[in-house]
Order: sequence, then C-alpha cells, then structure tokens
Amino acid sequence: MSTDSMFAHKMWNDHELSKMVGGGVPFPMLSDPGGRIGTLYGVYDGDAGVDTRGRFIIDPDGVVQGFEVLTPPVGRNVAETLRQVQAFQLVRESKGTQATPSGWRPGKPTLKPGPDLVGKVWEVWKTDMAFD
Repeated sequence: MSTDSMFAHKMWNDHELSKMVGGGVPFPMLSDPGGRIGTLYGVYDGDAGVDTRGRFIIDPDGVVQGFEVLTPPVGRNVAETLRQVQAFQLVRESKGTQATPSGWRPGKPTLKPGPDLVGKVWEVWKTDMAFD
C-alpha cells in the first residue's frame, strides 16, 4: 500500500516488478491517497504527502504481531519477512506451546516456553539451537 495511485502501481508492476518477479507481485497493491491508512499506522508523512516504508505483520484476528519502518534509502529484507511470518504462524498453530528463537527457520528446533526455560535459554540454545 502506498499513496501512489492504482495507475502508478500498475506501471511499477508492469515495468519494474514483473522483471524482478515473474508475472509481477502475486497480490493486490492498494492505494492510500491522502494517507488515511498510513496515518492510522503512524507512517504517513503529511509534509511530504507520502507513507514512510513499513511492513506490518497482522494475524488473522487483526492484531499487529510485528512491524518494521525504514526510511527510503534502506531496503527491506523479504526473506526475513517471510521467515517471521512462518514463525508467527508456527507459534499461533502451537497455541503458544512453542516459541521461535532469533534466526529460527522452518524445520529448526523451537523453544518450549515455561518456568523450566527461565534462566536456561542459553543452555538450550548452546545444545539444540545451533544455526548455520
């Protein structure tokens, strides 16, 4: 979503994104003229009339689980965003019986939250969480 018009999004998709991602982005791009949504999320810059770049991970219940806001010169890491979405999905599916440590990826060990883990994360990390 951006303050750009749907026509600007189409041009961007057709002339830029489709060259980076075969067929263009596989989801709709939304327009936020006037920055109403950007204002609600705290990323609208009224002086410049644009939304600051940000991403928001919102769960099926509409709760923001994670977000990142970056100034335009700094690019975002799509692989990290996907990793975080997968981690949030795993935690949600486990109903909180699993937690994902920093750098967790699908198929790697998770943590089991509870009193037994308090003060011992480093031990579990050292023995079970070796990430390459």
